Amino acid sequence: MKKIFTSVAAVALIFCSTIQAQTKSPKLENSLLWEVSGNGLSKPSYVYGTIHGMCPTDYFMAEKTKNAFQKSDKLILEINLSDPIEMADMQKAGIASEPLSKTLSPEQLSKLDVVLQKNTGLKIQQLDGFTLAAMMGFISMKTFDCETIKSYESDFIDLAKKENKSIGGFETVKKQTNMLANAYTDSELIETVEDFSKAKTKKMVEDYKAENVMNVYNDFADEKVMSKTAKKWILDDRNKDWAQRMPGMMKKESLFVAVGVGHLAGEEGVINLLRKAGYKVKPVTK
Repeated sequence: MKKIFTSVAAVALIFCSTIQAQTKSPKLENSLLWEVSGNGLSKPSYVYGTIHGMCPTDYFMAEKTKNAFQKSDKLILEINLSDPIEMADMQKAGIASEPLSKTLSPEQLSKLDVVLQKNTGLKIQQLDGFTLAAMMGFISMKTFDCETIKSYESDFIDLAKKENKSIGGFETVKKQTNMLANAYTDSELIETVEDFSKAKTKKMVEDYKAENVMNVYNDFADEKVMSKTAKKWILDDRNKDWAQRMPGMMKKESLFVAVGVGHLAGEEGVINLLRKAGYKVKPVTK
């Protein structure tokens, strides 16, 4: 079970980045891949929007994505999951310092138990030693309705190693764990998990396969789902941090930046922020 939660903790820590969105945003064309050029860059870099889990039958990687990856010098992810230290921290992040039965109220436990049994067939007592974030990841994986999940991040890491490209990350597991803790109270996190469903995940996957960035972005744009506090921690602050760091990185080498597709769109999305910084950012359609 611990081995399973090593992977689902990763999903939990970045799942909100994929599904949460702001309600007002500049419209973007249908493309998961964006080329960043101009503003003094000698070579273009690329930004790719990932979905952090996908059933093998739905999974795809377009030729344009492979070509852009080959042209780039370095892979940048939200977290460098090729780093053994980060992977060890990922496993630790899924294990609670105290059982949920001691940290949650009876009402919270009851709500979580209902959602858990509905989506996984397991009872809360069986997973009492794991964190709410890990629980969130586990339940979200089950909404994909398949036994195994393919990961774009894992495949990009494998490609980078095969092509001898260096790999980096914007954040650490510890930073993302802190981000989730600041973004949501326990009750809010449980309410978010209650909103998960196979129907919503199916819709998100269909939009993703169509490369409809705006639809994916707005699939979960209901203000009832994301509070202003959560929006600040999960999207705005992180997007600004990445967009501020990318110019210096792109001057040194061509980057292939792969982050949750929810980070691309929006007034404070990575695409708009890079454009505001003076870069030409255009969709790669073929």
